[in-house]
Amino acid sequence: QVQLVESGGGSVQAGGSLRLSCAASGRTFSRYVMSWFRQAPGKEREFVAGIKWTGGRTYYADSVKGRFTISKDDAKNMVYLQMDSLKPEDTAVYYCAADSNWAISTVTSDYEYWGQGTQVTVSS
Repeated sequence: QVQLVESGGGSVQAGGSLRLSCAASGRTFSRYVMSWFRQAPGKEREFVAGIKWTGGRTYYADSVKGRFTISKDDAKNMVYLQMDSLKPEDTAVYYCAADSNWAISTVTSDYEYWGQGTQVTVSS
């Protein structure tokens, strides 16, 4: 079992930056894929970025590639999402998720564990 808690959300102006954090605890999760998803009002939850805990391979949605960076801190059992050059369309609730599969999946239903979400609001 894995428990996930997000933090770091807030309100910023377009072009600004924000860093989200995901604290993982529980059973060992070195084999897990850790990803960030987001959901805007009236929209379906969508994949943002993912990272393999072992090896550190990353994968990004086209909409955030070049602007967002996912990373991890093994010692702290933390996963981060550094968001730069934020746009109003990035406004959403951001969720941390864990998947026990080897490959990074972009499919919401593939993820076993979810955090409670943290709100990110980008104003123009």
